Amino acid sequence: MPVRFRIEDPTLAAPLRQIEHLIRRAGGRLWLVGGCVRDLMLERQPRDLDLEVSGIPPGQLHAMLTEHFSVQFVGRAFGVFKLNGLPIDVSLPMRRPLNDATIPGLLHLADPEMEIDEALSRRDFTINAMAWDPDTLDFHDPFHGRDDLKTGTLRHVSERFSEDPLRVLRGMQLAARYNLTGAPETVALCRSLTQDRLPSERIWEEWKKFLLRGVILSKGLQWLNDCDWLRLYPELAALRGCPQDPVWHPEGDVWIHTLHCLDWFAGERTGQAEDDLTVGLGILCHDFGKPATTKEEFGHITSRGHEAGGEAPTRAFLARLTNQTGLADEVVALVLCHLRPYALYDGQASDSAVRRLARHVGRIDRLVRVARADHAGRPPKPFDGFPAGEWLLEKARGLDVEAQAPAPIVMGRHLLTMGISPGPEMGTYLEDCYEAQLDGLFTTLDGGLAYIRQQLPLSS
Repeated sequence: MPVRFRIEDPTLAAPLRQIEHLIRRAGGRLWLVGGCVRDLMLERQPRDLDLEVSGIPPGQLHAMLTEHFSVQFVGRAFGVFKLNGLPIDVSLPMRRPLNDATIPGLLHLADPEMEIDEALSRRDFTINAMAWDPDTLDFHDPFHGRDDLKTGTLRHVSERFSEDPLRVLRGMQLAARYNLTGAPETVALCRSLTQDRLPSERIWEEWKKFLLRGVILSKGLQWLNDCDWLRLYPELAALRGCPQDPVWHPEGDVWIHTLHCLDWFAGERTGQAEDDLTVGLGILCHDFGKPATTKEEFGHITSRGHEAGGEAPTRAFLARLTNQTGLADEVVALVLCHLRPYALYDGQASDSAVRRLARHVGRIDRLVRVARADHAGRPPKPFDGFPAGEWLLEKARGLDVEAQAPAPIVMGRHLLTMGISPGPEMGTYLEDCYEAQLDGLFTTLDGGLAYIRQQLPLSS
């Protein structure tokens, strides 16, 4: 069936035409497959292209591509040629997943003569099992992915779905991005799978897509819950059924609250990937300390100390996703301080308190985003705009600590000129000086040096 699509991005359209010409001239055929076809069906422009080539042996395809592009062969399970510097992947139909991600392994398992419908049967979800030939305009949809897109259904293509359990996490981010609900038979299949043998790098990529590209993040986590994959993330599972005081949280338990907070966050992403990822993780983890600290006291539900109690489960959760300890430290700081914006506002805190918060959390602007989502994720309680956040941001801007911790004014090199040698004594002076700076006792280098002179013994 002929279908006409238009790829508007010249950085995709131009290399696509070049590759299509090379493949056709060599007697092969080129298909767009996967997410790019799905997005085109939804009248969205794709960010990247997945191309599948038939009719050309792997060695010849590799030689053709490397003649015109910088090519990297990657993929532990399903080998692809990545065009370096371009968001384009090129693959060949495979009889079964690769155990050896090498060109010889590809030569052994690739089947360039496989019909496109059979190749599509090896893909994950029906919405990703559509193919389009940009030359002939032929469109293939043997598993009715277009219908599932219309009904918002996430359905696996075949029992071969189980060959790569990562597809469950891919379902999480797809459900969040496209507002999809799992078909019962797909959910049942996912319940039988586990991520135990998946490399953390692949797991991390799906969670990043979930947080950075999801539109209704609650749909993604509900998918994980339906698939019984929260058993693999006990920190998330513990949120279910953890009660909250209905006066402050009329929306329900901590799980429901977290879903609302994440949906709010998705609507306020900035497009700065590093910031959005750190903030999104902070919101996801901000109440991880509640299950261990929640109790009923005098007829009220409390969770005193849940901020500090959230550090250990947050680190455990993030360790399953990534080994980036710096990122974990940044997220933990947001978890530990997520109630501070309201507390400082309520007490109309001093400049010193704001500087000290910046020292602890690093990025007050990120912290306010976490606290704002926490404040907003309590429907039907009306959202008041979170004046505490605006107050804190204004104070932080005035002190130049909105997006950074206060930089020490007095450094070790300054103390050397005053006759203080490197060592514990210098460290003590520097720490004392920085504390005085945070308290606002001086704001210039001259003021800092004068402060140090006051602390030195008279003999100095």
